[in-house]
Amino acid sequence: MPHRVVVLALDGLLPFELGIPQRIFGRSLGTESGGTGGKLYDVVTCSIRPPGPVRTDADFAVLVEHGPEALATADTVVVPASYELGPVFEEGRLTEELAAALALVRPGTRMVSICTGSYVLAAAGYLDGRPATTHWSSADHFQRIFPQVRVDPDVLFIDDGDVLTSAGVAAGIDLCLHLVRRDHGAAVANEIARRTVVPPHRDGGQAQYIHRPLPEPQFATTTAARAWALARLERPILLRDMAEQEAMSVRTFTRRFREEVGISPGQWLTQQRVERARHLLESTDLSIDQVARDAGFGTATSLRQHLQAALGVPPTVYRRTFRSSADASR
Repeated sequence: MPHRVVVLALDGLLPFELGIPQRIFGRSLGTESGGTGGKLYDVVTCSIRPPGPVRTDADFAVLVEHGPEALATADTVVVPASYELGPVFEEGRLTEELAAALALVRPGTRMVSICTGSYVLAAAGYLDGRPATTHWSSADHFQRIFPQVRVDPDVLFIDDGDVLTSAGVAAGIDLCLHLVRRDHGAAVANEIARRTVVPPHRDGGQAQYIHRPLPEPQFATTTAARAWALARLERPILLRDMAEQEAMSVRTFTRRFREEVGISPGQWLTQQRVERARHLLESTDLSIDQVARDAGFGTATSLRQHLQAALGVPPTVYRRTFRSSADASR
């Protein structure tokens, strides 16, 4: 059976965020037969009341066809943001109706929030003593209301095992893609990202909000340099080589790169090489030495250091864990 994702629609919800789980999980297919395998997730939307309309922050309501009983069937529960959280937002207290609905969630169910959906998880006690994030503009208030939560306002999302929280709006896409990658590997997640026309991977530790204006439209971008680098990740790539692709000085290129991507060229290269290594470890039987060379790390020692820093595990453990998970899901 596909993994069941139940999305909890609360009054005052943001339609964009409500649609993220369906778009990411609902379109995730197995990689058998050239990517035409069966559905990996079954996505259901429910309300805390019997089926019926749920208010949004827009000039329309959404008709939700499932009541709170759907929560009892969930393997993963996703709580998008709402602008009508009432005592949850003001006092950190669940309403009786919401508490009764969440009481139906089975122990061990994976809990996920998008943006200020984190208030619901915190009020229900899921975040006590754990790290969490929310939209940067609500982070200080969130910390005051829930002092028992270790709030990190500067990241896109936090994966704490069975409880995951994301920053606002588009960071929900990053978190859902991260979950697909965690469940089924980079190849499946990257295919969904391509279909959704979004970057396949933004690391959870990337800054939510960059205190710089976006580059003016008439300014040159660093897109060509990134494409050039991605085509030769296995080779040494110097900063000046990337700058030359855009006919910029190293200083100007570095500044423009940070404005567009949010991190330095060196950090970005490391992220892309880690992603290449993950893909090779998941999809090939290449030796660790060969994976290190093809991903541009040069040596197995360097690969181990970077994978340990990024994922917390060495290459052999990552390959073994992923393949065991993939086999179990078949």
